[in-house]
Amino acid sequence: MTMSAGWYLRRLSRMGPQEVAGRVADTVRRRRWRSARPTCPSVTGARFTAVLPAGTIAAVPPEAAKRLIAEADRLMYGHAEFFGVIRDDLTDPDWWYDPKTGRRAPFGYAIDVPYRNEDTAGDIKQIWEPSRHQYLTQLAAAYAITGDERYAERVAEHLRSWWAANPPLRGVHWISGIELGIRLLSWVWIRRLLDGWPGAAGLFEDNPVALNQIWHHQRWLAAFPSRGSSANNHVIAEAAGQFAAACAFGWFPSSERWRADALRSLERHLRGNTFLSGLNRELATEYHGLVLELGLAAVAEADAAGVPVPATVRLVLLRMTDALAAIVDNRLRPPRQGDADDGHGLVVDGAGTDRWASLLATGDAVFGRLPWWPAVTGTDVRTPLLAALIRPYGKEGTAPAVARPASRPGHFADAGMTILRGPGEIWCRCDGGPHGFLSIAAHAHADALSVEVRHDGVDVLADPGTYCYHGQPEWRQYFRSTLGHNTLQLDGADQSVSGGPFLWTRHAESRVLVADTSDAGVARWCAEHDGYQGSVHRRRVELTAASQELRVVDEVRGPRRAVQLAFHLGPAITADLTGHRAVLTWTRDGEDRSAVLDLPGQLSWRAHRGETAPPLGWYSAGFGRKEPSTTLIGTGFTDGTEGFTTVLGFRG
Repeated sequence: MTMSAGWYLRRLSRMGPQEVAGRVADTVRRRRWRSARPTCPSVTGARFTAVLPAGTIAAVPPEAAKRLIAEADRLMYGHAEFFGVIRDDLTDPDWWYDPKTGRRAPFGYAIDVPYRNEDTAGDIKQIWEPSRHQYLTQLAAAYAITGDERYAERVAEHLRSWWAANPPLRGVHWISGIELGIRLLSWVWIRRLLDGWPGAAGLFEDNPVALNQIWHHQRWLAAFPSRGSSANNHVIAEAAGQFAAACAFGWFPSSERWRADALRSLERHLRGNTFLSGLNRELATEYHGLVLELGLAAVAEADAAGVPVPATVRLVLLRMTDALAAIVDNRLRPPRQGDADDGHGLVVDGAGTDRWASLLATGDAVFGRLPWWPAVTGTDVRTPLLAALIRPYGKEGTAPAVARPASRPGHFADAGMTILRGPGEIWCRCDGGPHGFLSIAAHAHADALSVEVRHDGVDVLADPGTYCYHGQPEWRQYFRSTLGHNTLQLDGADQSVSGGPFLWTRHAESRVLVADTSDAGVARWCAEHDGYQGSVHRRRVELTAASQELRVVDEVRGPRRAVQLAFHLGPAITADLTGHRAVLTWTRDGEDRSAVLDLPGQLSWRAHRGETAPPLGWYSAGFGRKEPSTTLIGTGFTDGTEGFTTVLGFRG
């Protein structure tokens, strides 16, 4: 995907004067570096001291260790999967190769590489992901647990290979700050986890090539931070990675300044990226997880190095953890809201480890669980590692104890998110929040007033997900469109106007009118938005406990317009549509379950599944993966008076 001149103009229109000035200065600096690359200062006597406390590895649960070792052994054979693409070439990686398209990114000065053009560079996510080196943190963790030097030697081989193939400021791996930040964080943990290996110092602090790479990564991040309308999760990854490296690898004349600057940036942007309720302002749940992971990892480095952290940093992470505990369903699955690209801050676990259970387990260890938190029964490797470094909240100079929710919140007013819960493990998310974060709302979807419904953790009315970012514009458009969500569309248009794959030029504004989750008998929610100029869409949702019934009423105030009402079913759901009624069936833990979906009779209903021209009827469980699912579309017209009523009734 190559950006047009029109895109650049639209993107420029979403920037303020300060951001424009900063980007101009960045461009000048990049061009100056082309001919006069900064030189790493000489370093002598460097030592790594940010080691794990004694006994930490022994605290790793055996089941979690077993999963990790199984994953490490697959990696040793060269097997891995990135975004739905199976790879078997990781014994000796080609760091510039995209197996999805078969293309290699061109070499050259970093800013000249057309990384957004898939025809030239391949799928950039496929190229970038292995170079975050999070699979190497898994191998390093396997060494720490087993003492098997094969894992450590493979890590060393791959790092030396990467450093040789990617000299500073050359190629696609020197373009995006989030990649540099996460890679630095991986290197810190690799060095920590390899500390018992005799070759660790020779790989890092006694290795001029490694020192040069570490210095240039930090120099780059200090010079080119994400700015203004781009200061979302990217700037937090940049600051967290830079801070971690400046703490653990504080061997350079600029380390103290880098550490202080990165900590200031991290504190400011953690606050700026997080609602007071604790939810991430991007309203994209996976980025909530990413930011929380990055923040916890940064605090771990601070405490390991004895660097004081502002109280607001821990407070934001505490609120984020409590918010996560509040919004998950009974199977610990959070909402599928907004963009999701499977991005992680720190990976030391094997396949099958529940990310959200892991975060809640770490939250329990660091902050302490509240009585209303859901139970976490799974195990992970990351929690004992982080908990060994992070001082418990409210003790030993950390922030003092603060008031936390006495009961499980159901409504997050600042984020416009409401969770309705009912018997039989019914879970319903109602969306009446802002259209994303900052002026471009990069990771938002046009999903105002959408609902997401689960029964015992199974997607019944599903948010279809994300699937892709670059290279497939028709699929990117579908998965972030209004028709791609459980809400109402007028005249075939999205509620918000897209100006590009990560750019919205007009944002629908929503407001919640009613959010009552306190009544055990009936939970109610009502909201409206102004995304359709000349009309207002209002939606009411009621969840009745006694009848296990969810009622959705859509009203449109304004002139007569064409309407499409969409309900996307999860991939486990089979639907038998007859007229205006759909009988839904699925299996959970070997038990057959069912529900009836009574649809508005004023509309003509049709089931769609796995269609491609245009895309309709798809579900993406993770980035780069999609599968057919059933979508029910009702078409007709508004008349300005009568509402459209949908009733979802669960059986038994």
